[in-house]
Amino acid sequence: MKTPKRIVVLGSTGSIGGQALEVIRYLGEPFEVTGLSAYLDSEMGLLCRQVKAFRPKAVSVRDEKQTRLIRQRTGHKSVWIGEEGLARLAGMEGADIVVNGVSGAAGLVPTLAAIQAGKRLALANKESLVVAGEIVMPLVRKHKAELIPVDSEHSAIFQCLKGEPTKSVKRLILTASGGPFRKVGLRRLKHITPAHALRHPTWSMGRKITIDSATLMNKGLEIIEAHWLFGLDGGKIDVLIHPQSIIHSMVEFLDGAILAQASLPDMRLPIQYALTYPERLPSPIASCDLAKLKRLTFHSPNFQKFPCLSLAYEALRAGGTMPAVLNAANEVAAHAFLDERIGFNEIPKVIARTMRKHRGVAHPGLEDILEADRWARASVLSP
Repeated sequence: MKTPKRIVVLGSTGSIGGQALEVIRYLGEPFEVTGLSAYLDSEMGLLCRQVKAFRPKAVSVRDEKQTRLIRQRTGHKSVWIGEEGLARLAGMEGADIVVNGVSGAAGLVPTLAAIQAGKRLALANKESLVVAGEIVMPLVRKHKAELIPVDSEHSAIFQCLKGEPTKSVKRLILTASGGPFRKVGLRRLKHITPAHALRHPTWSMGRKITIDSATLMNKGLEIIEAHWLFGLDGGKIDVLIHPQSIIHSMVEFLDGAILAQASLPDMRLPIQYALTYPERLPSPIASCDLAKLKRLTFHSPNFQKFPCLSLAYEALRAGGTMPAVLNAANEVAAHAFLDERIGFNEIPKVIARTMRKHRGVAHPGLEDILEADRWARASVLSP
């Protein structure tokens, strides 16, 4: 009998979490779900259905009210609460793999808990590395944990670099779909509504990350994430707009060779790769018929039109607590846009203003990072 692979799925009711459960169901034995978590009241019905379907050993929710609801509807006894419960779930004894699909900076604490417990961490929460890469990566080495990226771009680079020394890399090339506004003129951006921005041409994602894709901040955050994952500075990390989203990223080596990872745009593929690595198993993803695609196109991003990219490079160069401020300011600004409190083209402006006001800490500890995050959230929309 194969050794069981016990998996905790954090943010199980979100886009990544839901697709992770699809993959686990498809793979069958020896993969099994041992923990689930969700946060929003609106997600409790779905979480109850997941608990009944997968029968995990433990569940984590936000508060006592949600705990009572889960127990009443499912009869489940092991329900843990709040940030402490989420960290406990991420580090729970007996779990082999933790899929972190939590959105935003809230994913940092469970990331640290999973690493300190020596788990394999399938990381979809890019903010963990954006705000605290300087802390996270040394802990991965210290605790002999495995960190396998789930973002399609970083999974692609991870696959292309397999067996290759970092010193042989000339540059990393992150690809971006360009979002829904790659053909929209600069002047028209001020008229963009949340409804417009949420119509992504390629990927189906949560609301906040879809806004990040529209501003290209998602690519900015991925630049910082790539820096920490692969140990290259920002000058060796480029972005190309690739509307077809077939090439998920590339690595150019010193000898001029470029390796690329290609597939249809489906997040279940990088999720499954993180769960089964180093093996490759059959998957539910359709094959990519290159003959039908006919052509793949690439072009450089317009930094004037999408200034969030420049802000991310600036935060990476500044280092310290500045990436945490960038991330927190972006989260607040994106939600303010979704709530129609600011315009689309104001998102990068309020982020830049917050970054200018911040007095950075050069080599931050965890509390410095958390304080920078709190400060930015309180400051971003203030005069």
